[in-house]
Amino acid sequence: MNTSASFEGSSSPFKFFNFDFTASASEKIPSFEDRFSDFVQPTQDADLLRQLSFIPGLKEILMIRQVHALEHATVWVLSESKSAYPAKGEPTNIQLDNELLGGLSTEQGFYLYGEVNISDLRRAVILARHRLTSGEWDLAVHPRCGTNLSVAMLLTAGLAVGVHLLLPFRPIEQLIGLGLAATTAAELAPDLGSMAQRYLTTAIPFNLAIENISRTRDVWGRDAHFVKVGWQEKG
Repeated sequence: MNTSASFEGSSSPFKFFNFDFTASASEKIPSFEDRFSDFVQPTQDADLLRQLSFIPGLKEILMIRQVHALEHATVWVLSESKSAYPAKGEPTNIQLDNELLGGLSTEQGFYLYGEVNISDLRRAVILARHRLTSGEWDLAVHPRCGTNLSVAMLLTAGLAVGVHLLLPFRPIEQLIGLGLAATTAAELAPDLGSMAQRYLTTAIPFNLAIENISRTRDVWGRDAHFVKVGWQEKG
């Protein structure tokens, strides 16, 4: 679309304000994957571990970030499959989320909760890892992740404390301030939670090798499948 402030056929100085919002193919706004690929390297976690191996617990932290991303991607892949999302006529241009599936990541692998065929789970884990390491990094972010809830709680608490200190200590002003703080936190939390997942709590599983998938129980006695992984130097 071309929006102009000049008069047709005129040499008016207002032609200075001609705006052309048409972007060529070469000027296309880069996607998140394009921007992220500028600084994501397959060996970065392995290199970091070699350089800072003296830091206790570093390997576990790096592993759980990669496992966390693999867990999210596996849930997305299972949600897309017919076995986990059987409804017909669903549009294929959006990400589907099966809310009956959930996960819990550890440094040794992740638990998957929900009814799923173990063969489908094996295929989903392999496909999820392949898609993540091939550039589909949005699969590492999930809206039902506990990171989003943690960010929302911290943001709400921070804004509530700030409002409490800034506004007069009268009941009406304090109640209005708390309402505004809660509303603001609810609006900001999803985006900030997604950013926290992208840059803090997940990492592309370049160094994970899938070792075993078994039916088990977690530490609370809940039925689950456990996807056990191991660390490998090359992705």
